Amino acid sequence: MAEAVHQLHDTETQLYREAPSNIEAEQALLGAMLVNNDAFYRVSDFLKPPHFFEPLHRTIFEVAGDLIRMGKTANPVTIKTFLPAAEKVGEITVAQYLARLAAEAVTIINAEDYGRAIYDLATRRALITVGEDMVNIAYDAPVDMPPQNQIEDAERRLFELAETGRYDGGFEAFTDAVKSAVDMANAAFTRDGHLSGTATGFRRLDAMMGGLQKSDLLILAGRPGMGKTALATNIAFNIANEYKPVQQADGSFAAADGGVVGFFSLEMSSEQLATRIISEQTEIPSSKIRRGEITEVDFEKLVACSQMMQKIPLFIDQTGGISIAQLAARARRLKRQRGLDVLVIDYVQLMQGSSAKSQQNRVQEVTEITTGLKALAKELNVPIIALSQLSRQVENRDDKRPQLSDLRESGSIEQDADVVMFVFRDEYYLRNREPKPGTEEYFKWEADMNEAAGKAEVIVAKQRHGPTGSVDLGFQGEFTRFFDLADESHLPERYE
Repeated sequence: MAEAVHQLHDTETQLYREAPSNIEAEQALLGAMLVNNDAFYRVSDFLKPPHFFEPLHRTIFEVAGDLIRMGKTANPVTIKTFLPAAEKVGEITVAQYLARLAAEAVTIINAEDYGRAIYDLATRRALITVGEDMVNIAYDAPVDMPPQNQIEDAERRLFELAETGRYDGGFEAFTDAVKSAVDMANAAFTRDGHLSGTATGFRRLDAMMGGLQKSDLLILAGRPGMGKTALATNIAFNIANEYKPVQQADGSFAAADGGVVGFFSLEMSSEQLATRIISEQTEIPSSKIRRGEITEVDFEKLVACSQMMQKIPLFIDQTGGISIAQLAARARRLKRQRGLDVLVIDYVQLMQGSSAKSQQNRVQEVTEITTGLKALAKELNVPIIALSQLSRQVENRDDKRPQLSDLRESGSIEQDADVVMFVFRDEYYLRNREPKPGTEEYFKWEADMNEAAGKAEVIVAKQRHGPTGSVDLGFQGEFTRFFDLADESHLPERYE
């Protein structure tokens, strides 16, 4: 009989398990805060009201935090006016409960440990919720949610939980949004160059865009031979090379300058991409590197450059024909494992949509890809630079400068992008139109050629939060390198 009762008791224990929580830790932290308001600043970077298990503790933490941020003192007397002080907590009122929290407070030295314990338990509760949802959906097997979609959804929710300590998304108070905007302005004010985003390493381009902004989708487009990949590679290297990590309050690292770069190279192998970057840095033409036509001095330069490059946080994925879902999963993984500040994709037209329906229609497929990339930029909170081909109609015009209407399968690309940039090199077209030497046209062509040689134009055709216009850069084709041109004001004086 006793054994049967035992078994029944065990079954009940298995059926009903309490969510992990530590009420004592919550009481200890709140008590420390009410006695010494400095305790709040030890946990405020990572601990938010929803992390508390007990609803009353959430309210106390939120009210006390608001008061402390306004420079006022938070103690049992000042905060009880903002709480239902007469309500009962067991045998005592809320006002008496606050007094007891303060009376039994431990030292503030342990505040951070208590805060971390509360945060970890809240994360475990959120994990349980995600796990329960996964199990329930897998059991129900809804028609409109095949297993692959469920895996992607679960992965996204787990990633959000890992990144922010919550997975719900939902509405954000406008005060939080305003605080984020002020923080961004402050970061731009204090940072070298006064940029709110990540610097590309090209001074004029940064001045026009304020750097690469978080959660933006930037489309970099051009005809073949214009140098799209070269510019993207230059920007990726510049950012990774400038990377300077700084430790955050929660122990993670963020970029003070530069950043960790993920590069999806769907067209070139990682070895070809590395050769390009080495060529650009050492000023040895990549064709010579490939054919082995290098001197001993050149080889020493290559070795020194490769040693330097091994230290920079640039990660390359060379999978061809990757789908948007696979790309998102790998980008999330990179951000979790190594960090991620900028993502580059070379190029959109080589990607595939995930759904079978979209693959039957190329325009629908590109729409799914660009919408997915924009959503991914917001989810990861990083700028995504996606390269794109232009349609051939550019070649049929006298003025070969690209326009927004030249984007292939353009509707969605133009619509989803926050910034659309075109790379244009007049020199490329002029070289193909060389007239007969000695003629009058030849002298005019030669003058135009001298004017255009070694120059490139980056046309910012669309920018959601900034001006449009064009920026002149220098271009060295043999090293596939773009560079800033000197401003007239910085040139030495010339005497005619």
